[in-house]
Amino acid sequence: MQQTKWGPPTGGIVVAGAFGLCMLLAAVMLVTDVPGRALAGVAGVGLLAFAGLSWRARPKLAITEAGLVVRGWLGTHVIGRDDVAKIRITEFRRIGRKVRLLEIDTVDDDRLLVFTRWDLGTDPLDVLDALTAAGYDGR
Repeated sequence: MQQTKWGPPTGGIVVAGAFGLCMLLAAVMLVTDVPGRALAGVAGVGLLAFAGLSWRARPKLAITEAGLVVRGWLGTHVIGRDDVAKIRITEFRRIGRKVRLLEIDTVDDDRLLVFTRWDLGTDPLDVLDALTAAGYDGR
């Protein structure tokens, strides 16, 4: 049976939250370094916010009976099978390594949804294969 839900890895979210807590702890303990305290505090709050919002957005992409369910930080959208115009993989080199993105183009509202490896928790090629097997191949 193919996987039907994809989201950020649990371990990565926990590590980001733990680093956020460590940065906040450093902000409290750096008594003599005021700029360092401010930077550590901002970094800690940012990491905790990122971890919390990433946890909330799980699963990021799912195949359901109603269509493709896309969860974001603020809400959930359902994309029907007929609303998918094109699904493709974009590949480019960045900082000496190959980066793949899964792109889903919709018909009705001309939205382009872009998913990274972090968003999906796996290689975007594997997700494309599962979407194609489920009948989401675009028009």
